[in-house]
Amino acid sequence: MQINLSQKERMLLEDQKSHEELCIEKYTKYANQTQCSQLKQIFTSNAQSERTHLDSINQLLNGTVPQMNQQQSQQGSSQSMGSQSSQSSSQSMGSQASSSMSSSQSGGVNLSDKDMCTDLLMTEKYVSGTYNTSIFEFRDTSVRDVLNHIQKEEQKHGEAIFQYMESKGMYNVQ
Repeated sequence: MQINLSQKERMLLEDQKSHEELCIEKYTKYANQTQCSQLKQIFTSNAQSERTHLDSINQLLNGTVPQMNQQQSQQGSSQSMGSQSSQSSSQSMGSQASSSMSSSQSGGVNLSDKDMCTDLLMTEKYVSGTYNTSIFEFRDTSVRDVLNHIQKEEQKHGEAIFQYMESKGMYNVQ
């Protein structure tokens, strides 16, 4: 199904694209940094899901509405493209996102598992909120459905991080 995007819709998708690229970079970096196998699995799984989101956003930007049931079955095949996605992601990221990551990398800072989880939980909260706003700005119901699907997965990422943090005493609900 082909779609014609308004200038505003295109701008919103470009923003979501940069958010997905940043999520991929953070999850990949943190998965390589943590020593906890459970946390490494959460980060790796979320990074793969973010790559699928990025693929969906790119399809929308190209004027095609992705088939969400096909997207899920293609998730396994996009794992082999993971390193390509990470390379192109870091090349095309916005300057603000790029500078925040490189300052951490250049300083050789190793964050604690709690700090990485806190950073990613805040990132997921922000990204989910931007999807919420974007959903209301699109005319096409099928595009709204794709964005809603991605937003629900972003919320699941946050839930997985929250549950890990709570189970390790890093996040206390009062």
